[in-house]
Amino acid sequence: MNVAVFAASSNKTKKSFRDAASRLGNLFVENNITAVYGGGGIGLMGDLADAMLQRDGKIIGVIPRFMVNEGWGHQDVTDMIVTETMSERKDKIFEISDAVVALPGGIGTLEELSQAITQKQLSLWNGPIVWINTDGFYDKLIAHFENMMSENLMSRQQSAMWNIVDTPEEAINAILNYKESDKEWRKIAKIG
Repeated sequence: MNVAVFAASSNKTKKSFRDAASRLGNLFVENNITAVYGGGGIGLMGDLADAMLQRDGKIIGVIPRFMVNEGWGHQDVTDMIVTETMSERKDKIFEISDAVVALPGGIGTLEELSQAITQKQLSLWNGPIVWINTDGFYDKLIAHFENMMSENLMSRQQSAMWNIVDTPEEAINAILNYKESDKEWRKIAKIG
């Protein structure tokens, strides 16, 4: 199983966020899960990759050429797919991933998580989407999603497209126990 991981590329994050990324990497190795990630060598992305590489885990980086040229790629990830654009990067990640996990992150992580939800909502990609809400990181975003549903900008049924958990262990459980929905998300997407 290939699982896309979206996460921060900042080294200035809380220790609990970095620990969660490392634990997720270790759990991937223990469960024979291949991580598909943005190819970075720092921040939570680097912590995930380092944890997996230390235990000979399988990890695939997908990174645009300009980031390689900037030296942002993880030097020890040998299975690195280089794309020309950010859009191609995301397309490739979704093409080769069976599930998505979002660790704490910045605007890039938010954009990738939003794309995963949008892809699933339009029935263009179907797999588990799991947010790891370490230390309540996503609480305000969860409240914003609740507001979108309250304002009828999003169907309440759509909240079944993702799982929100507190720990990497719960994320693994959500992925491994995922049952594909028989809902036609595209039909639910239209609020009329």
